[in-house]
Amino acid sequence: MKLIDSHAHIYVADWGEDQQAMILRAMDAGVEAVIMPHIDEETSEVLLQLYQNYPDWCWPAMGLHPCSVKDDFSELLDDYEKRLANNSIPWKGIGETGLDYYWDLTYKKEQQKAFDRQLSWACELDLPIIIHSRDSLDDCISMAKQRQDGRLKGVFHCFSGNREQVQQINDLGMYIGIGGVATFKNGGLDKVLLPEDLDLMVLETDSPYLAPAPHRGKRNEPAYLPLVVKRLSEILDLTEEEIARTTTANSSKLFSLPA
Repeated sequence: MKLIDSHAHIYVADWGEDQQAMILRAMDAGVEAVIMPHIDEETSEVLLQLYQNYPDWCWPAMGLHPCSVKDDFSELLDDYEKRLANNSIPWKGIGETGLDYYWDLTYKKEQQKAFDRQLSWACELDLPIIIHSRDSLDDCISMAKQRQDGRLKGVFHCFSGNREQVQQINDLGMYIGIGGVATFKNGGLDKVLLPEDLDLMVLETDSPYLAPAPHRGKRNEPAYLPLVVKRLSEILDLTEEEIARTTTANSSKLFSLPA
């Protein structure tokens, strides 16, 4: 079973000396590629170092996480825009960006400005946007609609919405990222997702966060992706092989990964 983890922060400090072992476990589990969304300045160097250590397996994206949007967001985005122009780095996406209304609304307007600017980059650079939408999915969809001119593509990471929102994302021509939440008893996705939605899905772990059952509450890692496949197989009444094949093809297409 060949898999792609479309969203994992495997460069953060949580692994320490276990990082290489974690990557080998992922490879053994059939994970053939990992997309690494950027968070903020504190993680830039380690993200790129990990890409350089494992080229053709882990791929970098560039963006400003909404929880990292502060007074200096405009200057940071100026810098990130210059980095995206560096053709020596194979950027695979814009993100992680979006809106987060869960933790703190102090910088809500700034988050929206930062997100809109990064939506424009995605269109201009023909790169998929990786959207964080915690407690803000309707606003994220609305802002994406306003920017959709036929060029915008991307994924709503860690999707946990309803049927109407699935349809709106489908109408946008975008994907939904499905991860550990699908395995949670109270996750709710078993009441939302239908077999025909498979063509909209990419798999993700969001490592080291949101570990799937039975590892919920512990450190997550890409090697746990087969647990998401297994649960989706039960929810959609489709084979694990079909889920793996379709979601891997979706991720490969979205992020322009080499065959």
